[in-house]
Amino acid sequence: MGMTMTQKILAAHAGLETVSAGQLINAKLDIVLGNDITTPVAVNEFKKAGFDSVFDKDRVAIVLDHFVPNKDIKAAEQSKQCREFACAHCVSHFYDVGKMGIEHALLPEQGVVTAGDCIIGADSHTCTYGALGAFSTGVGSTDMAAGMATGMAWFKVPAAIRFELKGKLPANCSGKDVILYIIGMIGVDGALYRSMEFTGEGVGSLSMDDRLCICNMAIEAGAKNGIFPVDDTTRAYMKDRCERQPVEYTPDVDAEYERIIEIDLSAMVPTVSCPHLPENTKPASELSNIKIDQVVIGSCTNGRMEDMETAYRVLNGKKIADGVRCIIIPATMQIMRECVERGYVTAFIDAGAVVSTPTCGPCLGGYMGILAAGERCVATTNRNFVGRMGHVDSEVYLASPATAAASALTGYITEAKGE
Repeated sequence: MGMTMTQKILAAHAGLETVSAGQLINAKLDIVLGNDITTPVAVNEFKKAGFDSVFDKDRVAIVLDHFVPNKDIKAAEQSKQCREFACAHCVSHFYDVGKMGIEHALLPEQGVVTAGDCIIGADSHTCTYGALGAFSTGVGSTDMAAGMATGMAWFKVPAAIRFELKGKLPANCSGKDVILYIIGMIGVDGALYRSMEFTGEGVGSLSMDDRLCICNMAIEAGAKNGIFPVDDTTRAYMKDRCERQPVEYTPDVDAEYERIIEIDLSAMVPTVSCPHLPENTKPASELSNIKIDQVVIGSCTNGRMEDMETAYRVLNGKKIADGVRCIIIPATMQIMRECVERGYVTAFIDAGAVVSTPTCGPCLGGYMGILAAGERCVATTNRNFVGRMGHVDSEVYLASPATAAASALTGYITEAKGE
């Protein structure tokens, strides 16, 4: 039996000719990632285990992004521990204030990850990098500690679900609408410990930002990872960017899939995930009577340049509704700079929004946009669990940047219009 893309990457990194679903393997790692919340726990475990060096200073990445710039004393202490560890071990990919960005936007942008890689990160949305044709998955801080020291990790080889994409997205839809639709269809455990493999002629119509968004939320369907094939779009993105030579893997024609699901991109509509699970999806057009208090456009899911462009197109020259707080968070300093140079920041401020330095902040209820009891937020983030963005009696509705920006203008959940 043939292998999927994920299985081929894992076999290569385990030094095996073939692997099959359910097999336990020990694989070499290309990148080990941590952030300001998970790295301190990993550092403690690293020291407790008696490790005194990292396996490769160029293959460990530490990104301070969740509570940075530091929101309180505890956050400051956590960041300090990260800084001291990075300095002691000469970690080359250390991103602090002034250089940092939201990790899952920053690492692809900076070329730290590339096609064919095997990547672990102590953050559940590490699955983002599958958009480049890599195997990447989230792990606990103990696994991060072991990975930093040994450059190895064990995996159970996942079975796969293939999503056959066809057609092209309408002008008012994006990758966020696609992944919300899929999660709504299969449920938050519909791909539990499976690889979500996206193939078909429709892939070619999706931008890199669309693909990064889709893979980012694979974990919200319970998946071990999401992955796209490498094509001309991927190659153009990686050209002159990546530190290592990309390695391209394609699935065998006889690769085994548990399910094959066809997705017609042309049939997509602006989609919203209602409280309190990502699977609770409805067309935005059915929710127009829901009044909102806040909009957040940003996060590792939708803080990239295309997302900022979309927000600009919708908000430029208009005014955010009275009583709505609109918070826009470019995902990296490079994206922030480009927003400044293009005049987007001025347009956002003129519309009545605030623009934040790159941070995860409000997504996990950290800071920069916490909700009070009874408040509702439309967010381009990836989770809407009870209390995710603040009070347990608040509500989070997940949507695309276009829908979020359109909602900010009306004060109600509003379907994005095509252009």
